[in-house]
Amino acid sequence: MLDSFFKITERGSTVGREIRGGFVTFFTMAYIVALNPLILGGAKDSTGAYLGGSMDGANFAAIAAMTALMAGLLTLLMGAVANFPLALATGLGLNTFVAVGIASKMTWADAMGLVVVEGLIITILVLTGFRTAVFKAVPQQLKIAISVGIGLFITLIGLVDAGFVRKTPGTGPVPVTLGFDGTLVGWPIIVFGFGLILMIILMVRKVKGAILIGIVASTVLSVIIEKAFKIGANYLPGGVVNNVFGGTMPDTFKGITVRDETGTALLYTNPKGWGLNVPTVPDSLVATPDFSLFGDFDLLGAFNFEGFVRADGVQIQGVTIIAAILFVFTLLLSDFFDTVGTVTAIGTEAGLVDKDGNVPNNNKILFVDSIAAVAGGAGSISSNTSYIESASGVGEGARTGLASIVTGILFLFTTFLAPLVAVIPYEAATPALVVVGFLMMSQIKDIDWSDYGIGIPAFLSIILMPFTYNISVGIGIGIISHVIIRLVQGRSKEIHYLLYIVSALFVIYFMQSPINIWTA
Repeated sequence: MLDSFFKITERGSTVGREIRGGFVTFFTMAYIVALNPLILGGAKDSTGAYLGGSMDGANFAAIAAMTALMAGLLTLLMGAVANFPLALATGLGLNTFVAVGIASKMTWADAMGLVVVEGLIITILVLTGFRTAVFKAVPQQLKIAISVGIGLFITLIGLVDAGFVRKTPGTGPVPVTLGFDGTLVGWPIIVFGFGLILMIILMVRKVKGAILIGIVASTVLSVIIEKAFKIGANYLPGGVVNNVFGGTMPDTFKGITVRDETGTALLYTNPKGWGLNVPTVPDSLVATPDFSLFGDFDLLGAFNFEGFVRADGVQIQGVTIIAAILFVFTLLLSDFFDTVGTVTAIGTEAGLVDKDGNVPNNNKILFVDSIAAVAGGAGSISSNTSYIESASGVGEGARTGLASIVTGILFLFTTFLAPLVAVIPYEAATPALVVVGFLMMSQIKDIDWSDYGIGIPAFLSIILMPFTYNISVGIGIGIISHVIIRLVQGRSKEIHYLLYIVSALFVIYFMQSPINIWTA
């Protein structure tokens, strides 16, 4: 029954592979349970309140619990409804935009209301068939380029999150550098290297579960190293220091205090520390989840253009209607095309696409993803979306929704076992992203580089995704350049009419700053 429902044998997989793939996907993206509270919890809205309404600090435990709950439920839904090896959680980048770009100009409830509005709009686009039509309108070889670009992107994510590649301090001529100031330092980098080499060796030897074994072994090594040397975290946001530690650095932090590039905010950094989670065995493995943030949104609050008076008597101006629309448009376009890229990449890597590069149950996949945006806003944790880290599970052999069921169940357990998940450091999980990036790069041979109408857009898409740290930018520039080159070649009949609409929308997306200035 399990095999027939998920088509496990039909897709060339086994139950064991699906379970391993589900575990690997979870381990690779479980960091979001710890990271989302830091991003959302460290920002104030226009009233000076933190997420949840308190002036004294955000409820980090509630954000973590809701993040895990929504990730679990939505990933289960993806597996059961769409039968696709894809996990969902709060979208990185989107959550930063909501915290810094939107909530700072209104209340948290209003900002989450805009996320719900964006989700409802994108759901309508799915139900009307528009989102699926756009997906199919993209040329098949450009879809391959999107997949390859995402492979490079997740490789860069893995290298950056592990500290192997870092931003060059100050304003030097080189934007990024190897390790800290051109040197690999600290035990965490050794753990990353150990995990990467172990995974490669196991893959070359065709050992089943190579990625999962690598993550688990690296985590165990991390715990031993932290126990012996007490390294601590490599970075603490100022908001966490103020709200969690009362403005005083904890004695266990071995870092230094510096100013940011603007010279205003304090940064607490330790170049030799762990990237996010410090791998220590927690005192308690179980925590009671707090779901109090659910429903804490105001659907149309952002459209109160008159503003309001803050508790301290300060008048807060409401945003303009153009600004509110642009907020929704930015969320919508990023969510829309990030998912197009992610689904394309996962489907291609899993060998599930047809000759035109389309995946099975495409409309169901996009429907669940659109519901995720609504659910994220309703849960006050920002828009939820499909995760490219799911490619790590596919690299382990996942081909069906059973892997998503496994990942979803693990996230639901995490609502109670958050302390245990915090044991896994970036450095133990990120080697999986580098390995999967290699696997996705292998598709580059299928692109016709002799056709400028495909080759140049493919090149731009592949390069810009990692260089801009944004999937949507790569897709947008790729589509726009494809349309322009085909027109110049006199081959306009080969351009799907929807690509003209998409190109126009991306032009608006790229011109948001001038539009904001003109309409201010």
